[in-house]
Amino acid sequence: MNTFFLGIVIFLIVLAAFDLVVGVSNDAVNFLNSAIGAKVAKFKTIVLIAAIGVFAGAAMSNGMMDVARHGIMTPEYFSFYDVMCVFLAVMVTDVILLDIFNTLGMPTSTTVSMVFELLGGAFAIALIKILQGATDIDGNALSLGDLLNTEKALSVIMGIFLSVAIAFVLGTIVQWIARVIFTFTYRVNGKTTDVNGNMGGHVSTSLKIGIFGGIAVTSIIWFLLINGLKNSSFMTSELKGIINDNTWIIIGGGLVVFSTIMTILSAFKAPVLKFVVLLGTFALAMAFAGNDLVNFVGVPLTGLDAYNDFMAHSNGDASAFMMKSLMNSAQTPAMYLVLAGVVMVLSLVFSKKAQNVVKTSVNLSRQDEGDEMFGSSAVARVIVRNTQKTASLISEVIPESVGKWIDSRFNADGARLADGAAFDLIRAAVNLVLAGLLVALGTSMKLPLSTTYVTFMVAMGSSLADRAWSRESAVFRITGVLSVIGGWFITAGAAFIMCYLVTNVLHFGSFVAMALAIAMAIIMLIRSNMKFKSETTTSESDLIFKQLCHSHDKTERWQLLKMHVAHCNADQLHFASECYKTITDAFFQEEYRPLRHVTHKIETARKQLKRQRRREIIGLRKIDSILAMEKNTWYFLANSSMEQILYCLKRINDPCREHVGNSFTPVSREYTYSFLNIQKQMQNIFQQAEAIVSSSEQDKEKVSALRAQAESVQNGVSDYRKLIIDSMQQNTVNIESATVFLNIIQESQQILSCIRHMLRGMEKFNK
Repeated sequence: MNTFFLGIVIFLIVLAAFDLVVGVSNDAVNFLNSAIGAKVAKFKTIVLIAAIGVFAGAAMSNGMMDVARHGIMTPEYFSFYDVMCVFLAVMVTDVILLDIFNTLGMPTSTTVSMVFELLGGAFAIALIKILQGATDIDGNALSLGDLLNTEKALSVIMGIFLSVAIAFVLGTIVQWIARVIFTFTYRVNGKTTDVNGNMGGHVSTSLKIGIFGGIAVTSIIWFLLINGLKNSSFMTSELKGIINDNTWIIIGGGLVVFSTIMTILSAFKAPVLKFVVLLGTFALAMAFAGNDLVNFVGVPLTGLDAYNDFMAHSNGDASAFMMKSLMNSAQTPAMYLVLAGVVMVLSLVFSKKAQNVVKTSVNLSRQDEGDEMFGSSAVARVIVRNTQKTASLISEVIPESVGKWIDSRFNADGARLADGAAFDLIRAAVNLVLAGLLVALGTSMKLPLSTTYVTFMVAMGSSLADRAWSRESAVFRITGVLSVIGGWFITAGAAFIMCYLVTNVLHFGSFVAMALAIAMAIIMLIRSNMKFKSETTTSESDLIFKQLCHSHDKTERWQLLKMHVAHCNADQLHFASECYKTITDAFFQEEYRPLRHVTHKIETARKQLKRQRRREIIGLRKIDSILAMEKNTWYFLANSSMEQILYCLKRINDPCREHVGNSFTPVSREYTYSFLNIQKQMQNIFQQAEAIVSSSEQDKEKVSALRAQAESVQNGVSDYRKLIIDSMQQNTVNIESATVFLNIIQESQQILSCIRHMLRGMEKFNK
């Protein structure tokens, strides 16, 4: 038995290493999105600075998270067996839950997930103890309040609501003020220009950037002192007292000194704002590692302490030995902290999932239009409509001259973003500084703010203030924000429920259930990582669209747009060809599973086509306006024809799936054999159309020849349909199967017509 418990502890520690990887992947968005979004340096440089911050924060952290020991449960009433059930359930649930969110590219909170997992696991054991009539040393029956510390969970929930609302509102207000002061045409070389190209004063501009940089650097250093280094080994109680007693002197002196230094550097054309953003990245990374590290290693190391206490003082009965030792705080050995820092740094450098989560945050806050990761939702549409009405009412109250002046400050036409940047340095600095200040303020007030929530919502608020959410993209951005926020709250509920159930299974299933849980966790993690690797390949169309968005030459944009349209439509035709053959073969061979799979594939293809159209409409806006008007009609003809082909496939598949699924009478063999020739001709048309469409320059003669061939096949299918109807009238046939078969023939005619229209549209579009 003792050997098995040792195995569980070892597994918890191994799982802690993976938890560090998953946690860093998830929380990388906290300190990477601003620097990456503003392109302040090369990606490797940004990651290197963040890695140094992560390692420094981990190595200097000297606290064990007491939440894992006695923050949620009261361990003096829990046996060693109870504690091990809870800790194993927490770790298995935590890694799987966070890995799912990371694979989906959705930021979530490690703090909230761990706290609610502990709460769910402890709640399960507490209910079991209450039902079994557990008592304290005086013989009094234990209540839920005796066994659990619900105050901590409630404070976390309050922190969620407060951090989401406050971060978003303050992010909007501060960024609006910053943009009014700097506009989009500031220059980091000490000068600014307006949209007409008129230069601003060198002294005034340097002073503005210097003061802004001084405020930012002072805030970041204060954030480091309060949040990043609060648990460091050299942060003694005397030093903390000096900092607390001289707060305003430190802040005031820092503002004066750093503002002066930054103003001088700005006057000499030094990249002040880049320095601020990189320093902020380092500070947030350091604070993350120093504070959130305990989220990942707290539970496993508490389990190790519990095992050591059990081995040293128990008589071997795991269910009778109570964990009173966990009521005391513990210190984490330096070796564990250094090793954890190494794992976190390696995860940050090599994790593809970290880049995926950062991509979600950056895409939702970027300044220009581009590929939208999320669709639209009813709630988002209502919010956009009501916001537009409110904005119209406000604009009527504001004097016209004031409104024009404000609009001129937010004119992004003269903005010069770094190549590939999603937003500028002003917004990146505001994101980092404000997030750091809010987390530091929450720490000093003992509010459990989540760094994930704060940084993400500040970024969303600042992008809203910058008018990055245009009428064309607002509904998609809001849907994305609501999806992320919803994911946060789902995390809490899912963590509690999942861990509650797993703990019950482990408690009553004993060692067999524990062994199965460990095996299941390993299998799910391996499958999840394999699936993620297979889904993270970047398609050629993604690369073309990225080049299109970053190109400044309208002629080059037009060529890239043609390539994108050609590539995507060729892919859609290839899918349609395979789908048509799969449906018809499965129908005649009475195979239900392929028909069911095709249903999901067609829906995915329709969503992909919708996403493709959004991209290409953005592309049409970026080319010459006269050319766009000329090509607009032909583009939509080709796109609508492709959409109709997918609808035809759906109209073929649905009746076939129902017919085969209900095991109705199959189609007569003679009809099956006669249809094979039509299927072969359809495949040939699809393949030729794909070959022609895949080229951004279509040969007019080839297009005309294929359109004529498609028309000929279409007429042949029409004649065949009439022949079948006549045959059915003369012979007794099964009405159900005959109706489905005729539907296939009719929709095949429609597909051929759509291919002809598509070829015509593509030819005119590329002409």
